[in-house]
Amino acid sequence: MEIRIEDMVFSYSSTPVLDDICLDIKEAQFVSILGPNGVGKSTLIHCINKILDPTSGKVFLDGKNVKEYSLKEMAQKVGYVPYVSSDTFPLSVVDTILLGRHPHAGWKTSDEDLEIVYDTMTKLGIEDLAMRPFNELSAGQHQKVMLARGLVQRPKVLLLDEPTSNLDIKHQLGISRLLKHLSHEEGILVIMISHDLNIASKYSDSIILMYEGSIYAVGTPAEVLTKENIRTVYGVDSDIIDDEGRPHLVLKDMECDECPPMPEGAVCTSNL
Repeated sequence: MEIRIEDMVFSYSSTPVLDDICLDIKEAQFVSILGPNGVGKSTLIHCINKILDPTSGKVFLDGKNVKEYSLKEMAQKVGYVPYVSSDTFPLSVVDTILLGRHPHAGWKTSDEDLEIVYDTMTKLGIEDLAMRPFNELSAGQHQKVMLARGLVQRPKVLLLDEPTSNLDIKHQLGISRLLKHLSHEEGILVIMISHDLNIASKYSDSIILMYEGSIYAVGTPAEVLTKENIRTVYGVDSDIIDDEGRPHLVLKDMECDECPPMPEGAVCTSNL
């Protein structure tokens, strides 16, 4: 599976969001998209999975322009896990996850569909939630169910928008480890938006760093997560520690030179 983007631009009305995006992602791997808020990370993956149509430029999936795929064909190849789901219907968890089988299903649920659903639930440790109403789950449980719904599509590409944002540290590591396993052992191209630089560094094969609507750097964690890049893109100084060959960032909380002296206990928000 390969994703290729050529000279892509996207704007909302007169507001530019993405400019001159060129990207080539080959083979099954775990890719993280990083960057500050508002740089176009979600818009980028929405253009890849055909939720949004680029203003100009082209997006290719396996050598074929995504415009030429039907929505069903896209759903068979690309799974998508949004940051927030709008689902509010009181379906059970198992029925919610079964919706992910729709692109492959016939008129009725097959034994194979149920086997895939329960196998995925077991991998995510949520089999005990099977009959719980989806709209009564905690934020973390909700996120795992949405991930399961994306995985049961058995996609070749899995796009995730901050899939660990509502999880505690242990489960953040567990989900990230699972995503890396899926890419390496099951041949899925996994592309994840994240704000956690160190988790991205620890598990990703490649990192895409975005800045002001463009791709600022692409490469391995060691190539992309440098002091200079972090300072430019995030406006933050950092120290970098070697963690088994991967960079671990220690961010510096330094007083902003532009700010006047602050009262005791106050927090500078000028760069937030």
